[in-house]
Amino acid sequence: MAGWILLGAWGYYNTKVVNTYKTSDEQEELQVRYEKDYKRYENLPQPHYTDLEFVIDLQPELRQGDFEVKITTRNVDAIPIDSLHLNLPNTDVIIDIPGAELVTDDVDLDYRIYKLNPPLAPGAELKFTVKGTYRTEGFENTVSFVQLVNNGTFFNNMNLIPQIGYTTQNELSDRNDRRKHKLPAKEQMPPLTADPSKRMHTYLMHNSDWVNVRTTISTSPDQIAVAPGTLKKEWTANGKRYFQYELDHASMNFYSFLSARYEVAREKWTPPTGGRPIDVEVYYHKAHEVNVPRMINSMKKALAYYTEHYGPYMHGQVRILEFPRYFSFAQAFPGTMPYSESIGFITDLSNEEDIDMVFYVVAHEMGHQYWAHQLIGADMQGATLLSESMSQYSALMVMEKEYGRDKMRKFLKLESDKYQRARGGETEREQPIMKVESQGYIHYNKGSVVLYCMREFLGEDTLNKAFRTLIDSFAYGAPPYPTSLDMYRELETVTPDSLTYLLEDNFKYITLYNNRMLSATAKKASDGMYDVTLTFTCEKNHADTLGRETPVAMNDWIDIGLLGKEKNDKEEGAIIVQERLRLKSGENSITLRSTELPVKAMIDPMHLFFDRVPDDNEKTVELKE
Repeated sequence: MAGWILLGAWGYYNTKVVNTYKTSDEQEELQVRYEKDYKRYENLPQPHYTDLEFVIDLQPELRQGDFEVKITTRNVDAIPIDSLHLNLPNTDVIIDIPGAELVTDDVDLDYRIYKLNPPLAPGAELKFTVKGTYRTEGFENTVSFVQLVNNGTFFNNMNLIPQIGYTTQNELSDRNDRRKHKLPAKEQMPPLTADPSKRMHTYLMHNSDWVNVRTTISTSPDQIAVAPGTLKKEWTANGKRYFQYELDHASMNFYSFLSARYEVAREKWTPPTGGRPIDVEVYYHKAHEVNVPRMINSMKKALAYYTEHYGPYMHGQVRILEFPRYFSFAQAFPGTMPYSESIGFITDLSNEEDIDMVFYVVAHEMGHQYWAHQLIGADMQGATLLSESMSQYSALMVMEKEYGRDKMRKFLKLESDKYQRARGGETEREQPIMKVESQGYIHYNKGSVVLYCMREFLGEDTLNKAFRTLIDSFAYGAPPYPTSLDMYRELETVTPDSLTYLLEDNFKYITLYNNRMLSATAKKASDGMYDVTLTFTCEKNHADTLGRETPVAMNDWIDIGLLGKEKNDKEEGAIIVQERLRLKSGENSITLRSTELPVKAMIDPMHLFFDRVPDDNEKTVELKE
């Protein structure tokens, strides 16, 4: 019995003293208190990060690491700042701010307030140092800081440095939870506006604009450590391997650090117009090389397309780095793209009919090197149209050049289906894409279809001209940051009056069609051609944010297609005839000519529009004698 008591006491000590545990209710209460105690500081002017120098010492085999960060911040406001508010990273840190007095140390919320004496004048710099450590002690309730592991460490800068200023990201977001705790209703994102004073922060963070980063990182002798920027120096000492990196260009204060026993595939890409070669690299686990050539190909093809249409790539390297499947995502940082083994490195692409999602995801993350890491949206509705939707479109253009139009058709159908399924499960409100509130089914799935549709009607060069103007106007720019209104304005300049309705339908409204093919009959003509007569009905609706639909009169350009034989039960037949026609609401009838007998007739065969019942958009063609 004494042994069991001792064992229980030892377990309590490890799970409640050495490693604390918070229930979901306890965590919820902390979030409530954070908002109630500190919300009043939300709009308090705070300095912005400008320069950071990291020294990181990893001990992966022990799941331990020490770090020191020398930080420079600047007062970018027009008034003096008398206090510094810090949300601490989730570990013990020592912060040294010369001349500052710690006046609030909320240990439970990891929130500190320092009084600055004297106050930080406009334009003046404040330098301070953060030191900390990650340690695994005792046995844990759950694996803590899974980002630091024996082989495959991957964490980002916000795991090491404080977040400056009050952040709404720490608030409760679920409306039912907020109601339970008598908190006011919370908007998903600030409303879209052109007001410059509301556009002073990016949607990713409020405490920095563009920063310079230098890193010295050490790791085990059999591992490679990677930090943002160009590798300036590498050496070994004291049984460890050291690497020194520096960003080539000031970037978003959002980047990562990795270490693993990597194999490395290296190539170079040189811009066709000349200039410095770009290092193209994939860091991967030795047994996971199967898709590495595909990744390198995608990076090179993306560099070629994006530098031609959007402008220079601003880093000396582009890297993909594998990390373990503790997480399943890919993420873009400046010049560096961590990529989970589970969504790319071990993906089976042996079936050539499948969409090459490895190629696509790499091209999407490459798109973020422009759309998020050069041009970043203000913190308001529509911000992710400028980053996620634009990266979707960019990847589609690269993938179409590689795999052809038929694969785009298949991809757009999948995207349309995903969007329509997801909107049915919306628990808040669906916004038009101009006002998207970080809803993935809108900025990813709908964004792909909407922007590809505009490409089809305006032309690729015309559309890219608008996007290039947007990049040239805002890349690496100071506040105020761009919004979806800026994007819409550029699109207006390249859209003819005859297609203004299409621009509005796609961006300002939630537009849904209910088209239906009624009949499709073919008759062989004396010249050997087939005359195919189609009868169908058309209907267009605008939905509000709660899904209520209102009919809208149609006079829309829509493609009508004749399809050949289906490849299999999952693949639509090839488009053998396609015509773009002005269609009105109600019943329509047309006759198309074809050199061969089509198998099916379809409304919108490229899936450029969202139809409520897409299955009734097609009909098997009946041959009449």
